[in-house]
Amino acid sequence: MQYREGTAGDVEAIAQLHADSWRRNYRGAFRDAFLDGPVVGERRTVWAERLTRAASSRYTVVAEQDAVVVGFAHTVFDDDRIWGALVDNLHVVHDLKRHGVGRHLMAASAQAVAGRGNNAGLYLWVLQQNTAAQSFHDAIGGRRVGEGVSEPPGGGTAPTFRYAWPDPAALVRSSGGAPAI
Repeated sequence: MQYREGTAGDVEAIAQLHADSWRRNYRGAFRDAFLDGPVVGERRTVWAERLTRAASSRYTVVAEQDAVVVGFAHTVFDDDRIWGALVDNLHVVHDLKRHGVGRHLMAASAQAVAGRGNNAGLYLWVLQQNTAAQSFHDAIGGRRVGEGVSEPPGGGTAPTFRYAWPDPAALVRSSGGAPAI
């Protein structure tokens, strides 16, 4: 497994992986008409924007196996004055879940946050129905610190939990270190 920063060349692979993950895990929270319809195109537009416009305020890391993108995490630095950087997306292909890919992606995101030297925390939102993701975040030291409501693309609302890591460096240490990028 190799980890590297995402590039514009990853737009299609990330959009496809992201849409597949949403279809598998967000059914019931997101509208079926969106998941069965325009989700890939909508994700393609989002990822083209994120990966073709350079910005020091965000970081995308991808996991690659045999030259295929199998996971990614997207982090927005300094998103919240209290909670710090937002892991806006974390997805791994279905067949590689529970193989350490997500843990390494989170460690790489935490390393990027810690490397900025401003002692900011790291947080994310997880759908309340996504108990597998909650278990993962619990296992890697995340603390459930609040609740919210997401307004997913395609309409509607979905209840969420906020998970936080006040010290991203601790997440890196507990993960055995960030992968080489």
